[in-house]
Amino acid sequence: MKHIVAVQAVVTAERIDCEPTAAELDAIEREMPLIVAEVELLDAYIVTLDRVPSELDARRVRRARRRVLAARAALANRGVCGEAA
Repeated sequence: MKHIVAVQAVVTAERIDCEPTAAELDAIEREMPLIVAEVELLDAYIVTLDRVPSELDARRVRRARRRVLAARAALANRGVCGEAA
């Protein structure tokens, strides 16, 4: 029986234990308001999974959606160059 093995090097990053670069950390920092808004929206959805959503739950989901849209718009309006608005 012949064994089939990969002939090429691993496709993943060379150093697995490397930390994010300054540019990557800056990108994460710029996107943090959107990330927080999306987590709040996910939390609002999770609350409504195991029960019939009340009016308060529906308002919470609508507010969270608006926050996500506002954060996306703010991120998009910063410009292509990454300039702060």
